[in-house]
Amino acid sequence: MKGIADFTRGPVTKQLICFALPLFASQLLQILYNMADMVIVGQVMGKVGLSAVAIGGDITNCLTFVAMGFSNAGQVLLALYIGAGKRQELTAFVNTLFLLLCGIAVVTTGLGLYWRHEILGLMQAPPESFDQALAYASLTIGGLFFIYGYNAISAILRGMGDAKHPFYFISIAAVTNIVLDIVLVIFCRWGAAGAAMATVLSQALSFALGFHFLWRHRKCYDLWQDTPRFAFDSHAAVALMKLGIPMAIKNASVQFSKLFVSSWINSYGIAVSAFAGIANKLTSTANLISNAINTAGSTMVGQNIGARQYSRVRQIIVTIFEIVTTLALAASFILCLWPVSVYHLFTTDEAVIAVGLEYLPIGVLCFFGCAGRSGMNALINGSGNTKVNFATAIFDGLVLHLGLSVLFGLYLNWAYLGFWLGDALANFTPLWVGAAFYASGKWKERRL
Repeated sequence: MKGIADFTRGPVTKQLICFALPLFASQLLQILYNMADMVIVGQVMGKVGLSAVAIGGDITNCLTFVAMGFSNAGQVLLALYIGAGKRQELTAFVNTLFLLLCGIAVVTTGLGLYWRHEILGLMQAPPESFDQALAYASLTIGGLFFIYGYNAISAILRGMGDAKHPFYFISIAAVTNIVLDIVLVIFCRWGAAGAAMATVLSQALSFALGFHFLWRHRKCYDLWQDTPRFAFDSHAAVALMKLGIPMAIKNASVQFSKLFVSSWINSYGIAVSAFAGIANKLTSTANLISNAINTAGSTMVGQNIGARQYSRVRQIIVTIFEIVTTLALAASFILCLWPVSVYHLFTTDEAVIAVGLEYLPIGVLCFFGCAGRSGMNALINGSGNTKVNFATAIFDGLVLHLGLSVLFGLYLNWAYLGFWLGDALANFTPLWVGAAFYASGKWKERRL
């Protein structure tokens, strides 16, 4: 079987597409089994169920920010090591990534379960859906270990240039999740708790499959060649912390700002709260597709910066923009022509759909915001530059997501539409930060 992929030579467009397609398919499948919770619960329980899954899902997503940040950092550093020819350091780095994320997962789970009531109160969960949201959040927080573990495995494989096997694991998890949703929600009538249990069990399965595969094929990836054992390496930890902390802060700031925005939106009633869940799924779809291409680009950029192939970095960024702009146009076309059909996938409640029709232009803005951040995030992340990552985190999450939402939602009194508009405009932050970073030429400096 093929091991580590080399992206420092060969046709850029072909490599990007071949690497991104499995990631793209993986993200779509993740969306599918996340949306399965919304669709099945919404059809069985109505807007109360939609609101519960939306709020409970927001809490869980917020608590995964460290996993996302450190796994993205791990992927980039692996690519830089490979591009620079430092394969002898891969095992120590992978060991440290695993141990660090597993430890953080245990702490995060404990804190999340201890403060789950208070978090729901801060999010202003509607009284009608509070108990269901609590049940959903409690179970999914309890399964954070599997999310953290799978993110580590997926990051390692992506850093090696292998996107196909994470796709296989997600495929099995998606099918499992949908089957369990049908059984637990429809037949067992467990409500939002059934959807949460289906999600946790499917995530545990994907983690188990991924770990088994990585261990079985460790020699193909230049891992654990001698005596297979897990040991913490201080040098690898420093490299990981330097890049992982800014990336985690970036994810955390965006997620926490979204939580505050969601809490304001939830205060406008059950119909708005229910559509917020649908809007989150639509923007998550755009984000995950964008992130799939960004993820592929980050690995390719990292390898080529490590190998000092700077002209290829430029080619990668241009190709990314061509792909994501086309996808944004297609998604906008579908949403504007058939909005009611799209919303009927989740609910037939007329009050919820009426809110959705007001949301249409903001939805289009979100699609293009996601497109704009793909190419520049690939450059920012792939370069391993900690300062630019930290600056993006502050502006993207704390300054603009919160600032623009408060400006339009509260100061200009545009209510829930103002909060959504501010969030959509903030999505363009990595575009202008990345453009300035590219123009400076600082991305050519290797960060190991």
